[in-house]
Amino acid sequence: MTDKYNTIISAGQDEIIEKKSRFIGYAFPVTSEEEACEYIEKIRKKHYDARHNCFAFAIGSENTLYRFSDDGEPQGTAGKPILEVITGQQVVDICIVVTRYFGGTLLGTGGLVRAYTEAAKLALADAGVQTMELVKVVHITASYNDSGKIQYLLNSNKLHIADTVYTSDVVFEVYIPVERYGYIEKQITEITSARAVVEIKGERFC
Repeated sequence: MTDKYNTIISAGQDEIIEKKSRFIGYAFPVTSEEEACEYIEKIRKKHYDARHNCFAFAIGSENTLYRFSDDGEPQGTAGKPILEVITGQQVVDICIVVTRYFGGTLLGTGGLVRAYTEAAKLALADAGVQTMELVKVVHITASYNDSGKIQYLLNSNKLHIADTVYTSDVVFEVYIPVERYGYIEKQITEITSARAVVEIKGERFC
């Protein structure tokens, strides 16, 4: 299982004009082929009067599913360049659609590749690529006397404290990257003389 992957968490949109042809790029975060197809169909309906709605998507950080379509453009000039933008940035769980309104001037294969590539890059840049990291969801139970030392340790290591519950003890819910868990657990044990209780509650990407 991979510990990190790149994706987008919000949609992006941008466009370019190339010899009067308008290329509108859309990037969407998706988690399944069905969801990607829904976005593609949504764009097709929105731009029902456009000449082409070309797309590519990549689903899953493991055994990634790739699909692309030239949607009537010359083979290899639209869908594949869009997919290469995705794979070049190593982004998954993403669908990019580029809509083209023909401007009356033929661009040639090289011109089409450049235009679709640029529109896809701009849409991806507008969405923003984010690295998702596998973390352990950890509960740390400590006395009030030890809680300050633990909080200082967590903050100094730039760990995300998702929640803090104050009862008879203090319970921190912390997200710790998997490769750093052993080190952090050891540090907590040392600074509290093993008084704190560290429990792994699960794993997630964030």
